[in-house]
Formats: sequence, C-alpha cells, structure tokens
Amino acid sequence: MPLRRELLGGAAAVMAAGPLATPGLAQRRAPARSAAPAAPPSSPASTPLGPVDTIARQALVMDADTGAVLLEKNADERMPPSSMSKMMTMYVVFDMMKQGRLRPDQMLPVSERAWRMGGSKMFVELGSSIKVEDLARGVIIQSGNDACVVLAEAISGSEQQFAELLNEYGKRIGLKDSNFRNATGWPDPEHRMTCRDLATLAIRLIQDFPDQFSIYSERSFRWNDINQENRNPLLGRVAGADGLKTGHTEDAGYGLTGTAKRGERRLILVVNGLPSMRARAEESERLMEWGFREFENVVLFRAADTVEAAPVYLGEAATVPLVGGKDLVLTLPRQWRRNLQVTLRYNGPIPAPIAKGQEVGQLDVAGQGVPPMVLPLYAGADVPKLGLIPRIPAVISRMVSG
Repeated sequence: MPLRRELLGGAAAVMAAGPLATPGLAQRRAPARSAAPAAPPSSPASTPLGPVDTIARQALVMDADTGAVLLEKNADERMPPSSMSKMMTMYVVFDMMKQGRLRPDQMLPVSERAWRMGGSKMFVELGSSIKVEDLARGVIIQSGNDACVVLAEAISGSEQQFAELLNEYGKRIGLKDSNFRNATGWPDPEHRMTCRDLATLAIRLIQDFPDQFSIYSERSFRWNDINQENRNPLLGRVAGADGLKTGHTEDAGYGLTGTAKRGERRLILVVNGLPSMRARAEESERLMEWGFREFENVVLFRAADTVEAAPVYLGEAATVPLVGGKDLVLTLPRQWRRNLQVTLRYNGPIPAPIAKGQEVGQLDVAGQGVPPMVLPLYAGADVPKLGLIPRIPAVISRMVSG
C-alpha cells in the first residue's frame, strides 16, 4: 500500500488512498422517546448511496460484523415489535441454560394461564409438562405465546415479573430504547422496541449463543400432532438466510428481524409496518439482496499486521509496532473504494514506558463520499523505559535537536 509520511503538529501521519473498503457507519441519531407519525407508503430510507424507497414504516439493514448501517428508516422510532420481541425472551432462556439454571431436558409445567393464551400457539396441554428444548422450538419456530408463558413462569414465577427481568437483560446487552411488558409481544401500549434495538438483540443472540441460534434456521416443528412451518420468509428464499423472527399485530403490521450469512459477511435486517405477509416476504428479500449486492467488506489490516513502526522516546527499543488489535474489516459501497483515504495519527515519538495493548494512535478513514470513522491503534509490544544512565545521551540529543 503506497504511503506518504508527514509531520503534523508533532503527530506522525501516514496517508493512503486506493482500492480499500471502509465501514459505511452511519452516524446514530439520538433515540426517539415517543412514537413518530407513521411513514407514508414507499417513502425513502436513507443510505450512503442516497435515498432508497421502501414500503416498510420502519427499516434497518446493518452489517453484523462492522456495525455499518447500510439503510435506515425511522430506525429509532419506538414501535410495537409484536412477536419479534420473543427474541428477548429466548435470550434470557438461553442465558439461563448457559448458567445451568435451566437444562434442555428439564420438564416445565403448563399452567392454566399459559394454556389459555391466544394468538400464535404451540398448543400446550393443560397440566402437562414439556421439555425446555421443545418449548424453545415452540417459541422460535411456532411463535407460541403459550410456550413463552410456560418459560416465563418457570423462570420468574409470573409473566409480569419475567418482563422486569427482560428489561434488566435489555439494559445489560445495550438496548437503548426498549421496554418490555410481557414475554410474547402481546399488544400493550408500553411494550415497545426500535429497529436499532432489535438489530442489537439479533447480533447478541448470534454471538452469545451460537449453538442454540441454529434453531432459528429449522424449517418446521411438530408438537401435539400439529406440524407448523417456520414463518420466516427468508428461509429457503434468500441464500444464506438462517434466522430470525417474524411478528404481526394489527397495530404493528407485518415485521421481520432477519439475517443471512454469505462467506464472511452477515447482514441483519429489521422491517416493520408492512401491509401483508406477501409484502413482508418480498420487501425483506429485496432489501437483503440489495445489501449484499451494493456493499462489500474488505480487510484493511489483519490483527497482527504492523500498521507503522512508531518512534519511541527514552525506551529500550527505538520503535514500537502499531497494530489494530483485531482484524480491521471495513464496509463500503462497492463503487466508493477508489475514493478511500486512510490517515494514521499518533503523537510521536511515543514516550516510554509503553505497555502492550496500550492505545497509542488511531486511523482516520475518510474520502469523497466516504462516511468518516476512527479506528484505534494499539502498541504491539512492551517497551520499558531506559535506565537513568542510558537516558542522559537521549535527553541531551533531544535538547540539542529541539
């Protein structure tokens, strides 16, 4: 990669331009605290490429690995998430299993309240007991409200108390503007989420519970002699689709939190407020394919790559390697690659002692039409400070040279 070095106010800078890619990280707006008016049909979403029409009232397309927002429309609007909020219920269930507080083969009793639940059902039987692993499939594949209540009552004693636990977990995993009133997504004027929070929840489910996440790709589940198909329209329709959850109420319209992985890329899609199951299927497929087609991920630097050997002041080594600490994978619209500019900034020489992993610089990513972002750089090695006697010539040299 061609580099040009400059000295800017005591900070070393390296400029690079060429066929690299960077995350199109859209600047996040402050979360809305009240529901905004519904968007008109076919109103545009904002993207790094310019406006893109969608009939969804709310929408978000995000790269799961880089966090790049590819498309958003009312993404911070508080909305009824309907059954998409069941992902939060399953996050808690999976975490209870991870802690050993629930076992996959553990039998949980069915209360009358669970048995009487309306809406989507697993069709549990009153007075029976059901394995946790079967209830999980009843929630994920069949969207069973009854199965949610069985799990909620087993964990917290009541669904109301379980909703408080959902709110605690939501804050813990970074949901910024969600409030849970039940385990199912049953209509409640205070039960609200945003597209951005649903995307965050989807990513945490995938990252934190990779083994259990595979249930979301199962196409059907049979219980009580009733076979039900997974309602996710992306499965079998979009290459690489393997989750997550649909939702529908009269107030919310038809929604989907979906994901697909192709090669090393995974996209998260959230849409809501669609007028029909057919519109949900067609719009979610269109937006997912658009995200894969129009954007790409490129590794700027590998985790162990030395971005620059920075000079050290009064150290036992003359330089310290600057590294990213992890693979620096960037997302950018395909036609913008030639516009990329990367600037390396640090205050040099860097004074010793320097600890490995210490943040000592940054990469500024920009360019014509390129969304700006900053990536931290870290010391790739320890550099102890020179002893008193060896420091004297270095101090004198610096005084003479200014």
